[in-house]
Amino acid sequence: MPKMPKNIVVLITDTFRHDNLGNRAERPVRTPELDRFGAERATEITRCHMGSFPTIPHRTDFATGVTGWPHYGWQAIDRSGPNHAGRMLGEQGYATQLICDCPHLFKARFPDGFDAAYQHRGQEGDKPLLHLNDPVDVVVRDEKTRINPRFRGHTLVNQHRWLNRYYRYESEVFSAGTAQTAIRWLEENAESNPFFLWVDFFDPHEPWDPPEYLVRRYDPDYAGPPMLHPNYGPSSAYTPEELHNLWAHYAAETELVDRHIGQVLRKIDDLELWDDTIVAVMSDHGMSIGEHDRTGKSNIQEDDGRYWPIYPEIGHVMLMLAGGAVPRGARLPLITQTIDLFPSLCDLAAVTVDPPKPFDGASFAPAVLDGRPTHRDYAVSGCHIAMPGDGLPRRATTPFLVTDRWGYAPVGADGRPELYDLSNDHLAQNNIANDNVDTLDDLHALFLAHLAENNAPADVVSLWSRTSGSGNLEGRWAIDYPGE
Repeated sequence: MPKMPKNIVVLITDTFRHDNLGNRAERPVRTPELDRFGAERATEITRCHMGSFPTIPHRTDFATGVTGWPHYGWQAIDRSGPNHAGRMLGEQGYATQLICDCPHLFKARFPDGFDAAYQHRGQEGDKPLLHLNDPVDVVVRDEKTRINPRFRGHTLVNQHRWLNRYYRYESEVFSAGTAQTAIRWLEENAESNPFFLWVDFFDPHEPWDPPEYLVRRYDPDYAGPPMLHPNYGPSSAYTPEELHNLWAHYAAETELVDRHIGQVLRKIDDLELWDDTIVAVMSDHGMSIGEHDRTGKSNIQEDDGRYWPIYPEIGHVMLMLAGGAVPRGARLPLITQTIDLFPSLCDLAAVTVDPPKPFDGASFAPAVLDGRPTHRDYAVSGCHIAMPGDGLPRRATTPFLVTDRWGYAPVGADGRPELYDLSNDHLAQNNIANDNVDTLDDLHALFLAHLAENNAPADVVSLWSRTSGSGNLEGRWAIDYPGE
């Protein structure tokens, strides 16, 4: 009699930096639940890098196993191709459930591939119910936050506090509600195997609005207005005290997400599901909070003309796996990408799916089970760029390639290529491109090989082939976009 496939539980948290874990960051964040999970239960993949940027492109990469960013940007999942993780597992007899407070998944038609889907509404300007008799308070001034999109003249961060009536207690925050829904679902469905449960926590995505008593633990002496949302522009717009308070709000919200993910993991333990369940905990991308003179993850400031490469604080993401035969308390420096995760989960769960479109991702399950430290030779994080003319649009989010040692931006902040030795410069702070022209050319060739391997359209290949590696050190890109 064939063995029953294992359950699959995927917990996604948005904007959760890789270096939040284990007190690894220069500004440590408390993550005791995930640290304990990594030490006692999971294998941590320490060199996982997002593929397609940002929120929906990342989740599309995961759910389809196909690299999206050279081909398409943010769009409904069914427009990106025929693959859908929920549908593929459903065809193999899985019960499939999506639980989220991410406001974008329903609009991008992710629920269509699940048996059931549930959303906690109200995140990031999502408006389930208006209450217009109540005024919208200006908590954060325009010059200290993202100014668009607006609702009746009010910025996103001020809308958020108004829409959600500013919760003051932990039980009211979104991650608490999403965790409790996931816990109830597990209690009500634990005996119905196999199942696929996708729980999507939008926090710690901005606005960063945890109860202020938690923020004070990270910033006890601050006396100014709360900094709740980055400006998606230069961090120099903030005073040092304001920038620290912005980070403190992020840190406090991250700590809450850690706590609430821990509650879900504890329920899996209560229900004794570990032997029969494969669990993945991952983030989609990180956030700059002062690094590279940036606050945000992409450039939407009209007066900031820089390109924004997907530096490590953005593209290096958390990934931990547990359950079944996955080794406990292990750390593997596998270079992996988001597209690799779904094939790997299927292998670990002993289920064979039939993708309508072949996967671009490759399973790293054998490496995890055998404790091998290698998978890919390099990874590329990229954002789809719709080109209105012959050049790279101004303020674009540009790709970043990593190998075991190097980090390479074909188009850096000022239009010239950038190179970093990530072995001793984890956040890519010291650009050494001018002294390593041969390495630039090698890495650019690798980048173009990545585009070819993923069948990038001719116009995308042409865009990135135009000036390559060290040939761009004079900054040709910096004047090669429309309007200049």
